[in-house]
Amino acid sequence: MISKVNSITVNWLDSHLVEVEVDINNWLPSFTIVWLPDQWVQDSKERLRSAMKSSGNKLPMTRITVNLAPADIRKSGPSFDFPIAIWIMLHEWFITDTFVYDSIFLWELSLDWNLRKVASVLPATIWAKEKWFKRIFIPKENSLEASIVPWIDVIPVENLKEVIDYLNSDKEMIVLPRLDFTKIWKQDYSNHTKHDFKYVLWQEHAKRALEIAASWWHNIVMDWPPGSWKTMLSKAFSTILPDLTIDEAIEVSKIYSISGLLSADNPIIRKRPFRTIHHTASSVSIVWWGRNAKPWEISLSHKWVLFLDEILEFEKSVLEVLRQPLEDGVITINRVNASYTYPAQFIMVGAMNPCPCGYFTDPDKECICTHKQVENYRSRLSWPLIDRVDIFIEVPKVKTDKFKVWEDYTNCETSYDIKSRVEKARQLQLNRFKWTNITFNSEMWTKEINKYCQLEDSCDIILKQAVNNMNLSARSYYRILKLSRTIADLEWVVDIQSKHILEALSFRKKEEN
Repeated sequence: MISKVNSITVNWLDSHLVEVEVDINNWLPSFTIVWLPDQWVQDSKERLRSAMKSSGNKLPMTRITVNLAPADIRKSGPSFDFPIAIWIMLHEWFITDTFVYDSIFLWELSLDWNLRKVASVLPATIWAKEKWFKRIFIPKENSLEASIVPWIDVIPVENLKEVIDYLNSDKEMIVLPRLDFTKIWKQDYSNHTKHDFKYVLWQEHAKRALEIAASWWHNIVMDWPPGSWKTMLSKAFSTILPDLTIDEAIEVSKIYSISGLLSADNPIIRKRPFRTIHHTASSVSIVWWGRNAKPWEISLSHKWVLFLDEILEFEKSVLEVLRQPLEDGVITINRVNASYTYPAQFIMVGAMNPCPCGYFTDPDKECICTHKQVENYRSRLSWPLIDRVDIFIEVPKVKTDKFKVWEDYTNCETSYDIKSRVEKARQLQLNRFKWTNITFNSEMWTKEINKYCQLEDSCDIILKQAVNNMNLSARSYYRILKLSRTIADLEWVVDIQSKHILEALSFRKKEEN
């Protein structure tokens, strides 16, 4: 008789082995699940009864006690139906245990005996491989998602009977071949034509700022009255983002797997996430959702862009939530029963109007807002948050006399042209930081800044004057150095020159009195 069946519980990105132990004796009929099961796990009792009935069998009319070890980890989700059913079948009908000890079982059991898709299969499979399990039984709908992981046999299953046949060696086990990255990794740029930079005319200063931001990880906010193409520029920004590396793709895909956003047709995230939040969102809704605090917008934009259109329309409490992840690249949520730390390393791209009516700085249209309204409106973007923004630019409205019914875009610089320069700067940074845990210039701390941000003599004088005249903080000082390093990388220059410092300073927002 077997003593346990292995399964996994995934609490955010942390996976834990759960040993399913079942005791069946001849006492009065009952069915009890112990050791921190949530309501989903408790409901598995009724699903198991109906599934057994649909298969032509019945649960034994005895006392059944299911123990989910270890005791100090909360078990959540419906994925324990499958291992519990396997244990009962092994115990009651004397099924052999050929592949049980070195296997992981993960799936939700439906009422008709079939097995359903579950979330978190990708991180669970990665964890099983790291713990040297030989195989993992998963739903057929999750098969492509799990096949990303090498060195572990992925067994896709449609129903419980198929698993029983595998365990008894009545049916040859089908091992899914590993997913070939070379077939899915080629980017398709056809869907980018609508927001290509070649269709954004006359805004060369803004396009230059966005190119610098894309060349690594610098937050940017665009300010000007309505109609200056701020939103269009932000959406076109996604077309110049460097491609994800395979390691980054797997890291992002794990987040989307846990959130249940991976599909059978899209088993891995190949393009950098570009997430847009509506200004009616609450601070809670952009950080986590559900009782188990699953990651949401801040983490779903991990490894690239979080776009806040009309950023001053957001509640101030929502914007203040962004301060920690913009600085640390993570977001920590403390709940009554647990503490969760989520990755949240993103570029914040914001577009804003200068006042509620939008025309405070417009030279052609009069603003109808009072001074107090403008002051209250702009105060939603606090100075500590502005201090974390590397690039703050004004995007002037294009005059209508420049419009034409037909524009010739053939000689305009495309997103592909800009992206090629961004990729070169990115490769330079990857080579620079290959022996460290850093990937981008914006991630550098004091030690790396002192090593890689070598300045010409004139730069030091410029920086000291800027600190005094612009009332810059220590954080701003180091952010200017990191931004200057990125600008120099775009030109493939080793030492930072005065022109790089001056351009970086031109992007800093002066403190409003």
